Amino acid sequence: MQTSRTEEEKTIELPRILITAGSSGTGKTLITSGLLQALLFRGLSPASFKCGPDYIDPMFHSQVLGTKSRNLDTFFTDPDTTRYLLAKNLSGCDIAVMEGVMGYYDGLGGISPKASAYDLARVTDTPSILIVNARGMSLSLAALIKGFSTFRPDSRIRGVILNRLSPSLYDRFRTTIEEETQVKVLGYVPQTDDAVLESRHLGLVLPGEIPRLQKRLEDFARILEKTLDLDGILRMASDTPPLRVTPDRAEFSQKPFSQDGPLRIGLAEDEAFCFFYEDNLSLLRQMGAELVSFSPIHDNSLPENLDGLLLYGGYPELHAASLAENEGMRSAIRQALRGGMPCLAECGGFMYLHQEMEGMDGIFYPMAGVIEGKVFRTPRLSRFGYITLQQKVPAFSENAWGEIRAHEFHYFDSTNCGSSFTACKPLSERSWDCMHASETMLAGFPHLYYYANPQVPRAFLRACGEYAKGGK
Repeated sequence: MQTSRTEEEKTIELPRILITAGSSGTGKTLITSGLLQALLFRGLSPASFKCGPDYIDPMFHSQVLGTKSRNLDTFFTDPDTTRYLLAKNLSGCDIAVMEGVMGYYDGLGGISPKASAYDLARVTDTPSILIVNARGMSLSLAALIKGFSTFRPDSRIRGVILNRLSPSLYDRFRTTIEEETQVKVLGYVPQTDDAVLESRHLGLVLPGEIPRLQKRLEDFARILEKTLDLDGILRMASDTPPLRVTPDRAEFSQKPFSQDGPLRIGLAEDEAFCFFYEDNLSLLRQMGAELVSFSPIHDNSLPENLDGLLLYGGYPELHAASLAENEGMRSAIRQALRGGMPCLAECGGFMYLHQEMEGMDGIFYPMAGVIEGKVFRTPRLSRFGYITLQQKVPAFSENAWGEIRAHEFHYFDSTNCGSSFTACKPLSERSWDCMHASETMLAGFPHLYYYANPQVPRAFLRACGEYAKGGK
């Protein structure tokens, strides 16, 4: 990675590629993970990114790389911030591999390309490789590829990978597609049943639940070494214009408190609570937090000398009985929050704070008992997708945060969702009340991405600083 700096911008020359498809369920995550492993086999150091609000797909990238994958989302962040985050996470890497979300042009409200994979490719000026399911198709493949590549004049679709294709058909299909579409065919993926990634109600199952995952990904990468044009992919990734980004921004690292040493913030992290935006955690550390992991399932008490608490999302519904059995932890969290310890809780963490939660077995289990009400399972996604939050009451003693961009994705609902904020769907008239806010707590179903509005984590840490000075 080569850089040059002026007072106003930094120019980065970095190979980069975006893997996309026409829809969900087309093999993006599997092929992206296999490609990352194949690049490692070549001795390269790739960095990986997931387009959009996704926690699970980056876990598979991280499983391969041994380092944390990041998210890039053009709904949450403006173009300058998106490029800043891309550049920030590329230190020491040879190539950036981005995985798209849903279909290539699928964005806000189902009617706009904003926040789509195409939008990310446009903002970062990245060439895209389209994965196409070739099973049961022949000449129609060329029509599909041509449609995607010309739907927007600046589509940036420069290559295609044919998935689930018989090796005997590849040479013939490649010639026809390239003649008809002028899009480079960069190989194929044969049917590989052992490499299928299974799904559940919130997406793919977690990497730790898949037997022999690392071995299976390595075996799959060995296949891709033979069937993909890796040299062509690397040439395409290298044929990119310099990326222009703004220098590091003070508002992303300004410490909101003054004291000796970092604030100790407890981070719930185990099988039940595992949905993290790595850049959220990084920003908290930049702002002066020391994140101390603990398990609401396995630990009987909170870590000592905490100044605040983070309860993010995950799959608490799959572990409801274990969470309920850990009465010591439920009591410790209840006492800490009632004693004034600041807390940020979202989705699964918000569910855990209720009096009761329904597990996947249909049984209601006692939870932390901080928020009155019950959490119950619904037959379909209760609220799904991007939202903007408008503040109605002060949170952490502040009431001037402005618009907060967030997202929801859950099959569970609550008898007490809160009414401190109004959530509005972009490009829609739909809205609803949500979230509980007080001087010491912000909790609700919405997931927050801190770079979308850094005032939120700054206010949380400021409250933690006040608690550290005299509230314990």
